[in-house]
Amino acid sequence: MNEFRYLPDTAQDQKDMLDFLGIESVEELFSDIPAHITLNEGLAIPSALHESGLTKKMRYLAAKNATAHEYSLFLGAGTYDHYIPSVVDHVISRSEFYTAYTPYQAEASQGELQALFEFQSMVCELTGMDAANSSLYDGFTSLGEAATLAIGATKRSKILISKAVHPQGREVLQTVAKGQEYQVEEIDLLNDSTNLSLLAEQLDHETAAVVVQYPNFFGSVEDLTAIKEVAAAKKALLIVMANPLALALLEPPGKLGADIVVGDMQPMGLAMNFGGPHCGYFAVKKKHMRKIPGRIVGQTTDTEGKRGFVLTLQAREQHIRREKATSYMSSNQALNALASSVFMSALGKEGLQKMAQLNIEKAAYMAKQLESKGFSIKNKAAFFNEFILQLNKPVGTINQELLQKGFIGGYDLEPDYGLENEVLIAVTEQRTKEEIDQFIEALEGMTK
Repeated sequence: MNEFRYLPDTAQDQKDMLDFLGIESVEELFSDIPAHITLNEGLAIPSALHESGLTKKMRYLAAKNATAHEYSLFLGAGTYDHYIPSVVDHVISRSEFYTAYTPYQAEASQGELQALFEFQSMVCELTGMDAANSSLYDGFTSLGEAATLAIGATKRSKILISKAVHPQGREVLQTVAKGQEYQVEEIDLLNDSTNLSLLAEQLDHETAAVVVQYPNFFGSVEDLTAIKEVAAAKKALLIVMANPLALALLEPPGKLGADIVVGDMQPMGLAMNFGGPHCGYFAVKKKHMRKIPGRIVGQTTDTEGKRGFVLTLQAREQHIRREKATSYMSSNQALNALASSVFMSALGKEGLQKMAQLNIEKAAYMAKQLESKGFSIKNKAAFFNEFILQLNKPVGTINQELLQKGFIGGYDLEPDYGLENEVLIAVTEQRTKEEIDQFIEALEGMTK
């Protein structure tokens, strides 16, 4: 096998290439670009720094970030501050996993394949579904792929999505729908949950699927059984975007009628990392298994009868079907899927249930304490670890004051939902009683 070295071009290298092309300078390569759009001065960027100076500069900039290491964090809205056992980083930092990416000579990577197989198995157990793939980029990517699968499977042209689904997830779906040429209609809310009456009105025989979040963006637990009943009346599929940690206690969507369950594994072993990278999961009933995007790892035996793992139902169709492919998705988040697998294995079933229970109890405690101080909690349905809090001042103003006192406040709901002075508060198992009480005390002083 030939080895290639990657080195910067020398002056002689550049001269040899220009001579081969029969031109005198690099500028001649761009001679077709009109002069009036050509940049004729240097870029307005600082000059290069030496290594130690650059290190100091980057540390100075990093110190400006407000993180959960120095501040008490009550911000969620899709990315959460959860406990991560130290074993997770120890395992995923091993070179054989850290550099594996997606194996192309797959069967030579038995450890990697087994880790992904275990990931799929645990996702199926959490969701109550029959099959799961080995991950996608994030929860919103999974949502877009789920809608596309529903459109293809039903041969219909419309998706109904609840406004209680994450705003960014709805934006991603609109983008995907434009390329795939199907419609997306949003269902208005009744308080903090999907309005079932409006869902029934908007549902028709062109509706491929109904999409809801579980728990939804406001932390409230949707009634999946009732939503499934409405969707089934027009033979539309039910797509559920679910928080995997909440599924440790909530009834699995697969047992409540979901046809496709997707979501983001960030709550399970993935650090917040200022918003990414995440890891999407994608699970289906057996009926749709062959339409699942990405790749599935299967278990088999070799010629000697030994247990082994292989890539199976690998939907890299764009290699051969091009524009007729059912999905553009050919890759996965193998390293982050491994992190989630290690996380779930380390905590075990009882540990996950206890962690989820702590989220419920601490959020409930905070909500009860706030109400005792005269604050209004807007959620009507039961909630997991997030709830809507009504304030008497703009959320942005309150959050700036909270930051000065060592707290990162919640998510302002006005830009996305027009809810004036309403904030989405997240409480995970990481928050102590002292932090919660101090946050409420600080908030009380600001809103008098």
